[in-house]
Amino acid sequence: MNNAVVTGGTKGIGKALCKLFAESGFNVATCSRNSSDLALLKQELSQHPVEVLVHQADLSNKLEIKSMAAFVSSRWERIDILVNNAGIFVPGSVLTEDEDSLDTMLANNLYSAYFLSRHLVPMMVEQRSGHVFNICSVASITAYPNGGSYTISKHAMLGFSRMLRLELKDKGIKVTSVIPGATWTFSWEGANFPEDRLMQPDDIARSILSAYLLGPTAVVEEILIRPQLGDL
Repeated sequence: MNNAVVTGGTKGIGKALCKLFAESGFNVATCSRNSSDLALLKQELSQHPVEVLVHQADLSNKLEIKSMAAFVSSRWERIDILVNNAGIFVPGSVLTEDEDSLDTMLANNLYSAYFLSRHLVPMMVEQRSGHVFNICSVASITAYPNGGSYTISKHAMLGFSRMLRLELKDKGIKVTSVIPGATWTFSWEGANFPEDRLMQPDDIARSILSAYLLGPTAVVEEILIRPQLGDL
């Protein structure tokens, strides 16, 4: 049975992935800041005959990243999938947003993936297999109004992911950058858009599983997926 680690697994794309992996027979480990959300998710996934590990952690904090990594590695001897999904979105303009915005965006959207990968990917290197999925954004390739530090952090996330791909390709480990457009997640709560104008998290999850299921000699380096009617 394969083992999948998904950060930020209680909402949006992360939750869709946890559900799809469990339905497909994968053991799942995930984390969130909110312990009650984790308990609800674990209960929801308990209908599947898989192991579900949940751990409360704020991955903008290096010590809690280390705690999450230790939690997983103490229970599993191998990791087949790592999805770096944790992140936040706060709109703003570079010149007028809060002066701490860049630090906050980088800590949540880049450093979380960077440091957790440094802890967990060595397990994949040792086993000479594995697949890392880094959840980027169309903001990783296109600047847009009111994107501010979020766009900066997501550009950096794509750079990190591409660098990881380069470093791991001769070690039997695949790396895929996932670049979704507007997706119906918690970040869009309260926005005045019809739900059918945005993509569904399940579609992003299915595209990730499909990329994982390719044979060992092929890798999808980047998944760019947008709403049918284009970006918002």
